[in-house]
This record gives sequence, structure tokens and C-alpha cells, in this order.
Amino acid sequence: MDIEKTIENLKARHFSVSRFATKEDAARYLCGEIKNTTVGIGGCKTADQMGLYELLQDQGNEVFWHWRQQGWDVLEKENAAEVFISSANAISQDGQIINIDGRGNRLAGLVFGKKRVYIVAGTNKICSDFESAVYRARNTAAVQNVKRFDCKTPCKFDDKCHDCKSPDRKCNAMLVLWGPMMDMQKMEVVLIDEELGM
Repeated sequence: MDIEKTIENLKARHFSVSRFATKEDAARYLCGEIKNTTVGIGGCKTADQMGLYELLQDQGNEVFWHWRQQGWDVLEKENAAEVFISSANAISQDGQIINIDGRGNRLAGLVFGKKRVYIVAGTNKICSDFESAVYRARNTAAVQNVKRFDCKTPCKFDDKCHDCKSPDRKCNAMLVLWGPMMDMQKMEVVLIDEELGM
């Protein structure tokens, strides 16, 4: 994989891109960018590893995250926030961003109603092409994610996607971002030179 080529291709697709050596550097940048507003965080191990929930609250933001707060209303507030933060399950070298979701709240948050979206991702998410990015999303990120749940999907036991029909299935939709959504002020990919997330 070529990180610089990936950045070039993301920019060609009109994403804003920033790159940082560490998660701490990236978190400082985001705290400078996001102040005194409402923030929603989708299911995001990378944001958890960065400590973004607490850090953004300290910047005077009202932060909604169902990993920290309970209730359906939290999911609604995440998606009504002015700023949304998520990660990527995979990023192809040609600049396509892939996410898989079970409930759909994270995918909805990425594509509609926000002024600004930040996609925080370790460079370990970058794949050589679209096919390998889809493979990573399904067989790495999704498999790791399902292990958080009390369920009996086949991938939980052998670490590979079966495109199962299990009633416990957590992978119900896949979103490919080819560019920022219309009318957004900014959709920025924040790349971090560390292995982060799932």
C-alpha cells in the first residue's frame, strides 16, 4: 500500500485529508477544530482509543455517543449533531471509504444532515484496491466487531465472513463513500500512522 498515493486519491475525490504521527497528535487537532458545538460519535474503536469523547467534552461540546450513554434518544442525538465522527472499516488506495453496519446509525451519520464529518483511521485501514478493502471490512473489521456481542454468527468462531443468514447477524449494510455528500461544509479523513481500531 502507498499512503501518499492514497492521500492523493482521497483529495482527488474532494475529501479533505490530514495525517498525524500519533493518535494524541490527531486528537489535539480535532479538539482545535471542534469547539462549542454538538458532536455525535458512531460506533468507533479508534475514537475510543483516542479518548475523543472526554476530550471533546472538555472543549465545551455536547457529545453524544451510545458507547457512553444509554437509550434510543442518544442514537437520534448522534445523528442530529452538527459534527459527526466515525472511522472506516477500510480505505482503498484509490480513495474509496468502506463501512459495514448492523443498525445503520453510523452509516446514516456519515451521509446525511451534518455540517462536518471526520473519519478517523489508522493507516492500517488502507488496502491496495477496492476488492481488498471490501475483504478487510468483511473479514477483519466485521469479524472483530461481532466478538463484542453475545451472538452465535459463524464468523465469531472461525474469523471469516460467511455472508450468513444468522438471526444474530451484525453486518446488514455496506456503505462506500466515493466523495463528500452534497451540502456538507467538510468531510475530512484524519489518518494516523498507528494501528488503530478494528
